[in-house]
Amino acid sequence: MTIQVHDTRKGRKVPFEPLHDGEVTMYLCGPTVYNYAHIGNARPAVVFDLLARVLRRSYKLTFARNITDIDDKINAASIETGKPIDEITAKYIKAYNDDMAAIGVQRPDIEPRATQHVAEMISMIGELIDKGFAYEAEGHVLFDVASYKGYGELSKRDLREMIAGSRVEVAPYKRAAQDFVLWKPSTPELPGWDSPWGRGRPGWHIECSAMAAKHLGRTIDIHGGGLDLVFPHHENELAQSCCAHDGADFARYWMHNGFLSMDHEKMSKSLGNVVLVHELIKTVPGEVIRLALLSAHYRQPLDWSTETLKSAKRQLDRLYGAIRGIDVSDEARANAEVPEALVAALEDDLNSPKAMSEFFGLAKTLNKTTDPKQRQQLAAAMLAAGDLMGFLQTDPEAWFAGHVEGELSADDIEALIAKRDAARAARDFAAADAVRDQLSEAGIQIEDGASGTTWRRID
Repeated sequence: MTIQVHDTRKGRKVPFEPLHDGEVTMYLCGPTVYNYAHIGNARPAVVFDLLARVLRRSYKLTFARNITDIDDKINAASIETGKPIDEITAKYIKAYNDDMAAIGVQRPDIEPRATQHVAEMISMIGELIDKGFAYEAEGHVLFDVASYKGYGELSKRDLREMIAGSRVEVAPYKRAAQDFVLWKPSTPELPGWDSPWGRGRPGWHIECSAMAAKHLGRTIDIHGGGLDLVFPHHENELAQSCCAHDGADFARYWMHNGFLSMDHEKMSKSLGNVVLVHELIKTVPGEVIRLALLSAHYRQPLDWSTETLKSAKRQLDRLYGAIRGIDVSDEARANAEVPEALVAALEDDLNSPKAMSEFFGLAKTLNKTTDPKQRQQLAAAMLAAGDLMGFLQTDPEAWFAGHVEGELSADDIEALIAKRDAARAARDFAAADAVRDQLSEAGIQIEDGASGTTWRRID
């Protein structure tokens, strides 16, 4: 099946065809490292991690996800805390990668940092000036939006709307309000680099254009990010890259994930509803967070709530429960294939809800199958599907033994089961039932079998 993707610029789903046969380049706007990533930041990381896994089935993928470590928010954090900028960025780069790994996000092939590519940014800005697309004014260099006739093509906006909007900065040194900064001067206390226009630092937009060109070439196959980046960031990237590269297209396909809300409200610090992944993973398994982020189609809005997490946990319990107790041989794992219907769902514009439906169908078939060989084959197929989607990466027994703060530990549960066994042996069935009820109230379901009593957590 040909992979289908929804291209933001075209406004529709289209067949995916890379620029070079068998090879794909993909760029994702990564974190600005001045604080821990919140759950909204995690959504594009998880979505495009899944897309990378799907693409690698058919292509040689080169995937770049940048680090923005030149930014006014980082400067502000340095001033506020009194800590050096390098110390702040190093801390949050490590935290971001560790936190994303906890929710199953694999490292990209390339992780370019803005501070390591200032020379490329200065070179690109110089080209834009030489070609008449940018101008210097009072130590700043600005992109002349009116000089690029295709501006607004990605975001479907016209210049009048942009000027009337609130996301363009009006400054006296600009020729027009919509012109955006490529380079700006730095005061002595701020980080800066020498340039033909004086000591200063790059604007945000030029960072990604220069890093993408350096590592992936003038034209990349897929550019990804959150819907909030379409304008102005991606619109500006597109404009300056096309102009610097003599009209060569910047990205063949633009893909954007939808917004994330918190209990039907916009997530914001002022509302106090910002959920940091760094804190969430202390009490919630990473796979639960990952599934919650993939529970809606990536282009649709996603409402984050306690119920979202509970639902994801229940679903993963079903998957882990299906393979629990089945010893899958290395040979069976090596020969396992991901079900075609599940792959087809993911290749159809990354339809993760449909893929999960196929996953549950596989688990249902396994639960109904009694033949040992078929059960092992089905379990192996489930593990292969899990490897593709980033699930079933934990031993089932460890999964069901896991607990969060306030829950009974595995040792506590085993002690209660031993107490129940002793009561049953003494024919004190009332006491045994009382222990079962205690476990049930704590969210623990027990099952008696020929090999003893097993248990699992339930909601």
